[in-house]
Amino acid sequence: MPVIDPSLVLACAGMAVFGYLLGSVPFGLVITRLAGLGDIRSIGSGNIGATNVLRTGRRDLAALTLVLDAGKAGLAFAAGALAFGWGPGLAAGAAAFFGHCFPVWLGFRGGKGVATFVGLLLAAMWPAGLLFAATWLATAGLFRRSSLAALVATALTPLFAGLTGYGWAGVLTTAGLGVLIFYRHAANISRLLRGEEPKFGAGKTAPPPASDA
Repeated sequence: MPVIDPSLVLACAGMAVFGYLLGSVPFGLVITRLAGLGDIRSIGSGNIGATNVLRTGRRDLAALTLVLDAGKAGLAFAAGALAFGWGPGLAAGAAAFFGHCFPVWLGFRGGKGVATFVGLLLAAMWPAGLLFAATWLATAGLFRRSSLAALVATALTPLFAGLTGYGWAGVLTTAGLGVLIFYRHAANISRLLRGEEPKFGAGKTAPPPASDA
């Protein structure tokens, strides 16, 4: 029976707390308020992610939100990995993802986690992250629905993690976070099943594709 190292457990726990607090920073909300656009939660889907920021018409702010939401998981992983190793880093990055979805500062109502998930993948398991990106692009190009592309890529990520050598830790972590992404996309899944999820370029009056990462 393997012996659990208490110091490693403490390191993972400490980095998870750090990651959660970092992930809880609602960059989409902060950026739009600083830009004088009010509360992003009052428009569109009410989400704090980059897709809803795009509904303000500010592509630059949406792009910045996307980078920052991805970057907080990457930063959390990097801090944990540099200080204690890959395992605590992965715990910190996963906690940042959880913090983005359920931020303490916003009553635990946050984003859907796709951008933060990608940020963690690219930092902790970059080959799996690149496969995620390739799958997203292929699916989005074929079906022209960003939410479907995100869900397909997410569903395949545990396989990508296993095939690229990240073991059970990588497989189980990406599977667990993937379940949460599917949960957060329940409304999108319902629209996809009804054939009502908007496509890219569906018209000027149609809302942007609602992945709300």
